[in-house]
Amino acid sequence: MDMEALTLIGTVGTSILIISGLWGIFLKAGRPGWYALIPIYNMVTLCRVCGVTGWLAVAFLIPLVNFIALIYLADKLSKVFGKGIAWTIGTMFVGMIILPLLGFGEAKYTDPASGE
Repeated sequence: MDMEALTLIGTVGTSILIISGLWGIFLKAGRPGWYALIPIYNMVTLCRVCGVTGWLAVAFLIPLVNFIALIYLADKLSKVFGKGIAWTIGTMFVGMIILPLLGFGEAKYTDPASGE
């Protein structure tokens, strides 16, 4: 198998893990899971799930600012699932593993607007 095929398999596999994780997170937050399939809107929805304005998704399109936005959103995501700093760091570096754990694991979603 050549390197291009391995790269394609890795990319598709990573994408499936991230999309399925977002799907589970959205379902736990009471939103349709298929929102995870729509580029850009999935980031707007993730921001809203975290209790942040959807406009933060624009920050992910700006170089260097996107790193700050990633840290902020990862922290907010960890908090709405009752997790700590280790989960924030994990989300930033190995999101393909952490997102499915949050979406399909035993973590409970707490709506930041109502506290429930």
